[in-house]
Amino acid sequence: MALAEEASRPFAGLLNVSISEEIPVEGNITVPAGPSTRDDAFSTLDEPVKETILRDLRAVGNKFFHVLYPKRSSALLRDWDLWGPLLLCVTLALLLQGGAADSDDQGGPQFAEVFVIIWFGSIVITLNSKLLGGTISFFQSLCVLGYCIMPLTMALVVCRIVLLSGSGMVSFAVRLAVVTASFGWSTFASTAFLADSQLSNRKALAIYPVFLFYFVIGWMILTFSPRN
Repeated sequence: MALAEEASRPFAGLLNVSISEEIPVEGNITVPAGPSTRDDAFSTLDEPVKETILRDLRAVGNKFFHVLYPKRSSALLRDWDLWGPLLLCVTLALLLQGGAADSDDQGGPQFAEVFVIIWFGSIVITLNSKLLGGTISFFQSLCVLGYCIMPLTMALVVCRIVLLSGSGMVSFAVRLAVVTASFGWSTFASTAFLADSQLSNRKALAIYPVFLFYFVIGWMILTFSPRN
């Protein structure tokens, strides 16, 4: 009976243990710091504003480079932004101003109309891609479509320079060749970035709206003529 009671109280002997006052029982508890995470390494809270702006400009320039030399890459999808598309959209709308079709009778493209056409078209294409089972996010698609407007923006600059020499048949033929090449360039570049995000049996349905989107922008550039 005594053995059973003693076994049920395994720590009973500790009741008579006393701690001497000479033994220090105080100190500091330290927790070892863990390895730095990726978010800590790329934190911009303490970064100077100049460095942040330069880093963003380098990122935008890198995306422009990928559009100039399109290939199957995730560069535009991995670190997406809308600064480049916004810059290209504003530039395109400003260059299309001052045309002969800007009068009220002919209803030429005004700044707001060009802006709405580009962004609304991009949103419609993005929604179509998502409904067809696309694997990229909404803003990633907007980023790709916006950056791939760059060849058409460059074509508009060339067309405005060509129009300075006149608007005859030779001028129209040169502008047609430039716009056609830029249209194919924009379409090919966008599909190169978006091809892997669509199902293999639905790629044609996803690319067709992209074709129409850049075709409308190319038509606006080709039919532009300066106001006399």
